[in-house]
Amino acid sequence: MSSRFTTYLQRNETFAGTDAKLRIPEIPFIPFKQVYLLTCVDPRVEPAAIAGVGLGEAIVARNIGGRVTESVVNDLAWVCHLHENKTPDADWFEVAIIHHTDCGSALFADPELRRTFAERGGYDEQTASAMAVLDPAATVRHDIELLRRAPVLAGTIDKLKIGGYAYDLKTGVISTVVAPE
Repeated sequence: MSSRFTTYLQRNETFAGTDAKLRIPEIPFIPFKQVYLLTCVDPRVEPAAIAGVGLGEAIVARNIGGRVTESVVNDLAWVCHLHENKTPDADWFEVAIIHHTDCGSALFADPELRRTFAERGGYDEQTASAMAVLDPAATVRHDIELLRRAPVLAGTIDKLKIGGYAYDLKTGVISTVVAPE
């Protein structure tokens, strides 16, 4: 029986035969560029392709819509804790949030899809509605504020620069919505 993943296993053999695996950060979760990138799971928004993110340069977190969730906040809190304790000379760590046009999370705005998803045990309807990315610039601003107000990040927020970006699928351009500060 064939697998759709077979192609990736073959590509991995090629990768494993290179020295690229030797050029990774020594400290887990502390990427070379000191960047935590949050974006959507949409395969049209692949960070390596649209932003040239290389192996070991950034932590790339992906979820539906690239939204700031409790899980994202907790993961970032852990990364910040490691950053402070394992790289005490580093001044700051940057968070980049990218939302994009034509995001599938916009389907959460459909009341019927939301209701049936909630019935299956997915997000409750209110949470699902809030996850919809209808206007990437608006949602990325909202998510930046969520990070800035997250209690678990309060002790490290002064060492975080948080920026928000909108990626246009038609033009391929990433635009700054909120400059990192």
